[in-house]
Amino acid sequence: MTAKSAAAAARATVYGYPRQGPDRQLKKAVEGYWKGRVGADALRRTASELRRGTWRRLADAGVHEVPTGDFSYYDHVLDTTVMVGAIPERHRAAVDADATDGYFAMARGTQDVAPLEMTKWFDTNYHYLVPELGPDTVFTADSTKQVAELREALAEGHSARPVLVGPITYLLLAKPAPGVPAGFEPLTLLDRLLPVYAEVLADLRAAGAEWVQLDEPALVQDRSRAELHAAERAYRDLGGRTDRPKLLLASYFDRLGDALPVLAQAPVEGLAVDFTEAAAANLDALAAVGGLPGKRLVAGVVNGRNIWINDLQKSLSTLGTLLGLADRVDVAASCSLLHVPLDATAERDIDPQILRWLAFARQKTAEIVTLAKGLARGTSTIAGELAANRAGLASRAGSPITRDPVVRARAGAVTDADTRRCRPYAERAAAQRARLRLPLLPTTTIGSFPQTGELRAARADLRAGRIGTAGYEERIEAEIQEVVSFQEKTGLDVLVHGEPERNDMVQYFAEQLTGYLATRHGWVQSYGTRYVRPPILAGDVSRPRPMTVRWTTYAQSLTGRPVKGMLTGPVTMLAWSFVRDDQPLADTARQVALALREEVEDLEAAGTPVIQVDEPALRETLPLRAADRDAYLAWATEAFRLSTSGVRPDTQIHTHMCYAEFGDVVQAIDDLDADVISLEAARSHMQAARELAAHGYPREAGPGVYDIHSPRVPGVEETADLLRTGLRAIPAERLWVNPDCGLKTRAWPETRACLENLVAAARTVRSELASS
Repeated sequence: MTAKSAAAAARATVYGYPRQGPDRQLKKAVEGYWKGRVGADALRRTASELRRGTWRRLADAGVHEVPTGDFSYYDHVLDTTVMVGAIPERHRAAVDADATDGYFAMARGTQDVAPLEMTKWFDTNYHYLVPELGPDTVFTADSTKQVAELREALAEGHSARPVLVGPITYLLLAKPAPGVPAGFEPLTLLDRLLPVYAEVLADLRAAGAEWVQLDEPALVQDRSRAELHAAERAYRDLGGRTDRPKLLLASYFDRLGDALPVLAQAPVEGLAVDFTEAAAANLDALAAVGGLPGKRLVAGVVNGRNIWINDLQKSLSTLGTLLGLADRVDVAASCSLLHVPLDATAERDIDPQILRWLAFARQKTAEIVTLAKGLARGTSTIAGELAANRAGLASRAGSPITRDPVVRARAGAVTDADTRRCRPYAERAAAQRARLRLPLLPTTTIGSFPQTGELRAARADLRAGRIGTAGYEERIEAEIQEVVSFQEKTGLDVLVHGEPERNDMVQYFAEQLTGYLATRHGWVQSYGTRYVRPPILAGDVSRPRPMTVRWTTYAQSLTGRPVKGMLTGPVTMLAWSFVRDDQPLADTARQVALALREEVEDLEAAGTPVIQVDEPALRETLPLRAADRDAYLAWATEAFRLSTSGVRPDTQIHTHMCYAEFGDVVQAIDDLDADVISLEAARSHMQAARELAAHGYPREAGPGVYDIHSPRVPGVEETADLLRTGLRAIPAERLWVNPDCGLKTRAWPETRACLENLVAAARTVRSELASS
């Protein structure tokens, strides 16, 4: 096919779409099912309506091929675990008794059975359920969900392409099941898994699939020769079968590097490549292998992870270059649109001038369709869209919102001394122990307490003008009183105010800093039914006034025990926002760090003895390629230290991280120079504690002993046993006792029981240490 005919054949598609619905109908239906208010049939109807509505909107917008199988009640990796029959033995009875209840048991656990571990999907804030595999794992195909959703789309009259997590990525994301001997590698199960994938592909072909997309984002990471050989072997096997649909291998989030020749030469019909995150590298690599003659190339030229409008002219130039490299070039976003909100036009509170800079899933779909039309029919057919796009880009580039000379001058004046504590850790630790007088194995929480319906209603009433500021603040004070009283009675050693005034750990601060914009409807799935509204970081950042001092000092006035001040760190403020793309991230991080530094200093001046600056996104923002990591970690750790290094030696700085592979960043954790770190560890069986110990981490740490993402209440002995496991890695004089994460999403009854058990477990182990 010539470049001209490849252009004429260009079509629009997407890899996936937000699942929740315009009014988060899926969240409400699933949570209603958990509470017994929504039946299984009603849940299935809601899911079907949402899927069909999405396909209809995509088709109406001009998308030629809609995705199926990307919809999920909880997580698409968990769906893959079901598809290949890799059900953990402890969940087998629940799955056999009721497939839906068993599915949610794997995701959330039950009182008797722990859930699967949860961690971040590559460098995003989406969480997936980690497959648990072992040498005895037996895979069995179950294509029920995938076939049913394909047939549903075909019955609606759509051209549909099922989307599956590929076998290499699935195995590389998996971990050895509990009890499996050390050294087991899930990838060794590839030969056992491939026939199952082949069976699923055959089922999809029989159900009417022309194409199936197999997602292999793990191949954009650094991979060994053996791993690349496994990928080559997998697709030689699957591609060589005759009873299959056409295969589209998809990668995203970074450059493919050495994996690109493997995929390009595989006996499959198509390749989908990200041309936004690493456009030049992937273009050069594709040209170096001679392109994809006789194959389909799906070009991800619209950023699927951020919310800024696309530079259409630049994307058309990239597409034009690609025309000579493949038999057919189609247009897509760089990855699933799962990572962005649904529709920017729903945002009535954002200045219309700024709104033209924004593209959510609906607007990105329109950009994809526009680019496909321009590629197929010529730019004259999209002249109006190109003119509007140029005007939007120029409006943003020239806006005074994006630049503040005072902020830039202050950031430029930062010195190395501003990023260093005034005393080494050993001196600080002695001063902090003298000031705080805490017992061995001190107990605390991560920060937030349950966000009740009454609290959310109070915030809604304030926004709607049904109550005034004074009435709202009285309600917040009453909640703080209750939280502090409960912590005192329970026996926690370092208290928190519970954060009742906060809607979200990033949004709350973004609404009080210059440069940020908040949305009303910009919901994005974080995990399961947990949705967040990432703020939009559009301009230079400063802090007009204190943000947390009022509530922290009020809580401290209610108790003689130390109360922690609670802040969100600069890297997480960037990672969990839609961050500006018109300057280096390091520059933006420094601006945010300086604003937080002011808040830390004000908290200390108000008498706050312990200040926690959370950085759960430090690991998730780690570049996927090792060559890019040192530069990132240098500015990321510097930004944290810039936030926290202005305090006295006897002020204790904490940080917190959760649901990530901490071993990848353990040196960076050390480089933060925090006095205490708390980490998620309950689901991973104290893996974080072992990683810190292996590194020789010299400061205090609190590996979590209570999994807050599950409704189950661990007993005293279970909690004490986890604590004992932690003690095998971290000395008692440096070990804290805390939950994995904040308690915002939990209900009060389980929170009370779990924290009471946590304190009892700490006392039990203290007694054991005293008598040993």
